[in-house]
Formats: sequence, C-alpha cells, structure tokens
Amino acid sequence: MALRDMVMFPGHVVPLLVGRPASVKAVDLAQRSHDKRLFLVAQKDAKVDVPEEGDLFSMGVVCRILQVLRLPGDSVKVLFEGLDRATWTSLRKVEGVDVADLAPVQETTGDLKDFENVRASILQAMEEYSRTNRRVPLDVLRHIREMDAPGALADAVTPYARGEQARRQEILECLDMTERLARAKDLLVGEVSMASVDQSIERNVRVQMDQQQREYYLSEKIKAINKEMGRDDDPQAEAEDLLRKAEARNLPEDARKRAVEEIRKLRHVTAFMPEYTMIRNYVDWIMDLPWNDLKTIDIDIPKAREILENHHYGLEKPKERILEYLAVQKLSGGLRGPILCFIGPPGVGKTSLAKSVAKATGRDLVRLSLGGVRDEAEIRGHRRTYVGALPGKIIQSLKRVKYNNPLFCLDELDKVASDYRGDPAAALLEVLDPEQNCTFMDHYLDLDYDLSKVFFITTANSLHGIPIPLQDRMEIIELSSYLETEKRHIAKRFLIPRQLEEHGLKESNLNIDDGALTEIIRSYTSEAGVRNLEREIGAICRKTAIRLVETGEEVMDVSEANLGTLLGVKKYRLEALEDKPQVGVCAGLAFNQHGGDILLVETSVVGGSGQVVTTGQLGDVMKESAKAALSYVRSRAETLGLDPKFHRKVDIHVHVPDGATPKDGPSAGITLATSITSALLGIPVRNDVAMTGEISLRGRVMPIGGLREKLLAAMRGGIKRVLMPKDNEKDLKEVPAEVLDALDIVFVEHVDEVLPVALAATREEIFSGDGAAARSFSAALRPQAPKVDSGRPAVPLQSPRTPRVPATPRPQTPQPGTKRPKSGTV
Repeated sequence: MALRDMVMFPGHVVPLLVGRPASVKAVDLAQRSHDKRLFLVAQKDAKVDVPEEGDLFSMGVVCRILQVLRLPGDSVKVLFEGLDRATWTSLRKVEGVDVADLAPVQETTGDLKDFENVRASILQAMEEYSRTNRRVPLDVLRHIREMDAPGALADAVTPYARGEQARRQEILECLDMTERLARAKDLLVGEVSMASVDQSIERNVRVQMDQQQREYYLSEKIKAINKEMGRDDDPQAEAEDLLRKAEARNLPEDARKRAVEEIRKLRHVTAFMPEYTMIRNYVDWIMDLPWNDLKTIDIDIPKAREILENHHYGLEKPKERILEYLAVQKLSGGLRGPILCFIGPPGVGKTSLAKSVAKATGRDLVRLSLGGVRDEAEIRGHRRTYVGALPGKIIQSLKRVKYNNPLFCLDELDKVASDYRGDPAAALLEVLDPEQNCTFMDHYLDLDYDLSKVFFITTANSLHGIPIPLQDRMEIIELSSYLETEKRHIAKRFLIPRQLEEHGLKESNLNIDDGALTEIIRSYTSEAGVRNLEREIGAICRKTAIRLVETGEEVMDVSEANLGTLLGVKKYRLEALEDKPQVGVCAGLAFNQHGGDILLVETSVVGGSGQVVTTGQLGDVMKESAKAALSYVRSRAETLGLDPKFHRKVDIHVHVPDGATPKDGPSAGITLATSITSALLGIPVRNDVAMTGEISLRGRVMPIGGLREKLLAAMRGGIKRVLMPKDNEKDLKEVPAEVLDALDIVFVEHVDEVLPVALAATREEIFSGDGAAARSFSAALRPQAPKVDSGRPAVPLQSPRTPRVPATPRPQTPQPGTKRPKSGTV
C-alpha cells in the first residue's frame, strides 16, 4: 500500500485513514490471505492518485494490521505496527491490488564509541520537544529512555519529527544503525529549533493580543469619560439623540415603535460589532423616508392643459384622460387616482408625456426603467438578514425625492423578465393596485408603507409582455402611431427648433419646405414615432453648420431636389401600385409597430394535382386565412362558374412580396379570397382598390384592428377606394377627417359584396354559374393573356371541347348574422 507524505518505521504503531480504493482492497486482501501482513512504502509525489512503479521508493516496511474500523462511505481506519525493513521488486496486479516480491535487508552496526553521547543528546532533545509538542505521549518518552540499541532508537524518534519526507526516507534506507542514529539526532535537533522559534512567535502574538486588549480597555474608559462629559461621539449619547429625533419626526405609529426598539438595541451593542452598523442603517432608513411628508400641489387645469398642448401635438385621448384625473383630484381633495398605462410603439412620446404630466401637476418626477429587471428584490428589497441588504427601488426613489406624492414613471413595463430569483411583475401587483398599495410591504423595512398618494404612470410597447392580472389593475391608454400630417406638425413645432438650438443655428439659417419634409418622412424614416425623423433633421443641421463655417453661406434651402445630396440614397420606399388592373394581384392593408402599409397579394394558378403553396414568410394565422379563403372559393365554385372539382386539377401559389419580412394576422382574409378568385376566373383586380377584413368559411367579413393606420397608408399610397368590415364603421371616429375625405370607404359584410367592387367585371360576369356566359375552368386556364377592351380585360369564354360539368344547385349563402367583436393585424 502506497503512503502519501508519510514514512513508516519498524516498531512504530500508527493509525492511518485509508480511502483510496486500491488501498482498501489491499487491506482486505492482507486480512484474508496474508496473515494481516501488508507492505507500506512511501510514494515520491503525493499528488499522484494511482502510483506506478516509478512513483514509489525502493524501501518500505512490512507491517501488521492490528485493528480495522469501517467508517461511513468506502474508507476505513487501520491501526498498523511496523515490523521489518524490506525492498520490493516485480510489481504486479492481483485482484486489483499491487503485489510485489520482497527482499529482507541486512543492517550493520558501525562505530559505537560515541553512542552514549548521541543517545544523551537525543533524549535531551526529546525532552525539550515533548514540552512544546503534544504529539509525543509520556509513555512513548519513557519507552525511548529505556532503549539502548542505536537502530531501534533511531526508528523510534524519527516518526515524531516533522521534517521533509525525503529526509525521513533517507533515514529509513540507511542500513548503518550508528549513522542512522546520527541522522535522526540532526533531524530532531532541527525540529526542536523550529519549535523554539514557533514558541517565540506565539509569545510575541500573545504580547500583541495583550496590547490590543489594553487598547480596548483604554478605549472603553475614554468612552466612559466622554459620556460623563456629554460629548457627541459617545454611543449612548448618540442613541439618546436618535430617540429625540424619532419622537420629533412625523412617523406612523408602527414605524415610530420599530425605530425606538432598534435604537434601544444600540445601547447594548458596541460600535466595533457588525450588528451596530446594520441597526444604525436600518434606523437611518426609517428616519429618512417621507412617510407623511407631502408636497403642496396646486392643480390649475388651464395651466396643465397649456403645458400638455405646448409639449405634445396630437395625443388627444391621453391628454384628455389626464386632465379629467386632475379635475377630479382638485374637486375631491386627494382622490386615489387610477394607475395609467401608456401603450404604444417606440418614439410616440410615452415617457415625455409622463414628464409633462409631472410638470403640469407640480409633482417631482421619479423614473424607473424596468427593462431587463429579473429580480423581485429590485421591487421589494432584501431582507435584513443578508449582508449589504437594501430596500427596493420604490422605497429608494421615495427617499431621494423626499416627498411621498411624486409622479412615478415605471418605464418599459413589458420588458420585465423573471428567473429563479422571482418575478418582478408579480411584485408589482401590490404596487400598482390602488386598493392594496396603501399597505405596501418592503422586505427590508418590514413595515407597511403608504403608496396611495403616488401618481403611477407605466409605459410599454405592447400588452403581450404584461401579465393579465397586472393589466387588470391599470387603465390602458393606447398611443397610436403618428399620422404623416402629425409628423409634419411635430417637426415644424418641436423637432426643427430643438435641433437648430442644439447645433448653434438660427431659424434663418435653415429653410425646409413641406415637400422636403414629407419626403424625409416617407423615404428616410419608417417608424411610428419621430425619433429617426429628428435624427435626419439633425443630419441636415450638421450639413448646414459645416457649410456655414466653411463657405460662410448664411441660408440653406432644403427641397426635394437637393434632399438626396444631403441625406444620401433613399432608405425606404412605398409599396408601388400596379399601373393597370392585374389578374391575381390584390392590394391589402397591413399594420405593424411602424404604422400602416400596403401589402400586395399575388396568386398564380397552374395545372397540377391540387397543391396549395404559400410563400413570403407568412405566419400560421395568415396561412389559415389563405386556407379559409380557398375553402370559400370552392364552396362558391358553381356560382362563380367554375368546375366544382377544379381544386384537383390545378396548383395554387399564393405569394406576398417582400419575402424577408415576416407577416401574420387574420385581416388579409378578403384580400386572399379576392386574389384567388381573380386568378381562377381570369378577371383582373382594380388597381385603385385596397381592402382589409377577416374572412370566415361562410364568407363573412369580420372586424379587424389598426384601422386608423391602415387608412392612412391607403391615402399615402394613392388608393381611391377601401373595402372594410361593416363592424368597423364605429372606429372611423378616431380617423382624421382629412383621411376620410381622401378615400371612398365601402363597408361590406360578405365576400359576395367584395368581389363586384374589387374585380374589373360586372356582378353578372363574376357570378355567372347559372347564366349563358358561364365559363369553364379549362377556359380560365387558357395560356393566352386576355385582351383589354374598353379598359377591362375580356372574360375568357368556355372551351367548346370541354363542356362544363353541370353544377348541383345549392342554397344561397345566408346573410351574416350578429358580428362577434374581434380584431387583428397583418
């Protein structure tokens, strides 16, 4: 068995903890088969876990196993007794245990004339060593005094020396007993010297500790003297001063009692103890918070309206709701206001609106960004048991503003994350509930804190990231994207003057006409807000500044003609409409976080086996809309003059251009149905018509969302007529009058009402299943393009070689009944 950092000697009895599997097996094998004999040899490197032949010294000791104690786990404690020296050869494995052939060694006796002197020196050194080291028992020392053999004496004293393993191994391998005894004496004398040095160091440490105790005693005596003299640095006087402040502060009764209890603890804690700092910090937090300190608020409705109008253009609904709240609060004298939540795309002014509200109401503004917050302790704080614990951000912010009625803006509420440390959104349920936040419990304070006087405004880009219970506690106010006209007004009234001031320019140095401003909005920005618009205006101001500095030109006129030289190539383009009606190409209206847009849907019909392919990065909802549209067309095949089995003979490919942009939503249903019908009938779709609406299997047109932005996109794209669900007629109240005046809006309830308006054909030509002009499906697939006559492609006639399969009469589709409110976006 290999030993680590230890050398065994004959005659030495020592307990060893055996833990390595190979060593445990060796102990077991020795007990079973080798008369409890085991050969112990030291290994050269203690870091080697599985030693090989080259890792072991050549000489070791044959030992007898006296006792074995099994410990929990796989380790054992074994009591060994060293017997004889031996060398080993031919190491091999037997049952997973190292087995070697041993050879006894012959010891010699040298000159013994100095034996008595060396023996006396060893006994004297052992006497000194035993006084400073408890490793040498008294009975062992008595046994060593009785020894008179040099080899046995050397083997008895060497194991108690703490020298290097190599020196002890050299003593083991020394076969001359006289020389071995001399080496053992040198090793023991060195140990005695080291012990005396350790004793001296310990004596010095004890003296230093006595000095520190003396200084502590004197320090405590000085404190007692300061107490008698009434000086400020006396802890007792400091506690009394805190008690007087706690009585004078305007605190709730529970907070006052807790502060007094903690201050009394300070009397029994010295300033050097860690508890002193923890208690003092806690008391300071209680004393510094504005429990009942309210800032005087003078609500002036005309002044508040003026501030909101001067700082924000548009946003009529949010501003009106804020003014209503202020009016009610003025009349009621401190009504608990609702928690407002501004929902809207980036850059529409949610955070800046909160700043304007703070200015209009005279409250201090506290802004806390929740983006990326994933620890509940950020809201509720840490418990005082943790080192470095602090209250949450809510309490910290109130301490900073020093009033208990600020305007608290919780920004990016939908960006809150959660992990194993908790869910901050769940902690906000209490903060943003007007019925519960009067007793908000912070983990650090462990006291009820009243947040009912705080005016909370939260902002978010979308409701999808906000839990439903949290939405239920807030009043949701949606801020829609700005119209093109609104962006022009904002640029003239706010953005251009601010950029001129930031760039050190005067109003007379820059002149941007309306055409250039409109071109910047359309071709250089694509956003719901005005942040990128302000950046582009800033770029023009920089061009003006460098021209003013280099050439001295005082005025720069910016128009559509020279806009490209200032801002470069256009970054965005509007979806171009077809110059004439096209078969299978239909214009839909889409809505995203940047606003509205025109979305073209293309359908191609080719001979095949009935496959339907959709491309253009369409989402699952939009793919389902395409399937619903095709099912409607199949159900109306006979009325439309199509072969009822046409879907088995052709492949239909529906593609929505701009394939790199993901698209989804149900509101393209009637657009898909119109495009598929046009491709199957060979009738082109009017190029000045756009549409939006969800479709059902029965052909019902159901309501959609984002109507305001979609109509704005239609007006901007040159659309003349827009088809929309009848149920969305009520939503036109939020659409500006200039948009409604520019568009001919047609309300529809069924797809049968959509096709006659969208397709370039009469109603009789479209629904020709029972008339003489019925066209077969094979005629619709003729390869030649239809000829244009009087501005409309001619209707392809039925092929004489392919008679139309008589259609089985079917009942007409019932008129749509009561509409179920539903909205969606593409």
